[in-house]
Amino acid sequence: MFVIRDHAHVNAPIERCFRLSTNLELVADVLNMEPQPQKGFKASGLVEGGDRINWYGWKFGLPHVHVSRITRFEAPGFFQDTMERGRFKRFEHDHEFTQVGDHTLMIDYIRFAMPMGPLGKLVGKYIVLPHVVQLLRSRLAVLKRIAESEEEWKRYIAG
Repeated sequence: MFVIRDHAHVNAPIERCFRLSTNLELVADVLNMEPQPQKGFKASGLVEGGDRINWYGWKFGLPHVHVSRITRFEAPGFFQDTMERGRFKRFEHDHEFTQVGDHTLMIDYIRFAMPMGPLGKLVGKYIVLPHVVQLLRSRLAVLKRIAESEEEWKRYIAG
């Protein structure tokens, strides 16, 4: 099992940070994957508890499908997405938000395991783990930049 933890201090209200984090268009830009519109799947807007998302894109030169469900949703402090189907043996992503004075502390925890036994562990350690760490850092940096902007955040959420 691989575990990644990262955080960002954002000079913006907790509600704004939370809602931006649940915006599928913003997440799609960071992941370079698209939510596929299908019956029973959310493909745009803000996710909520129970929503399922069917992500599609290319990773490492191969088509990549990742179906996730929002398994916990406690606005504006926490939500969790859990992989239902995809290339990982297991994948969970916790998103925590805490108002600290006039800023928001965003903390992300990702836990994942690879299939294919020892070979999967090697691929996970040397290829997938660095990639996921970079994606998480990019995601937090983009969320921070947009949440702290004067106007850009309004493109993704109202109010």
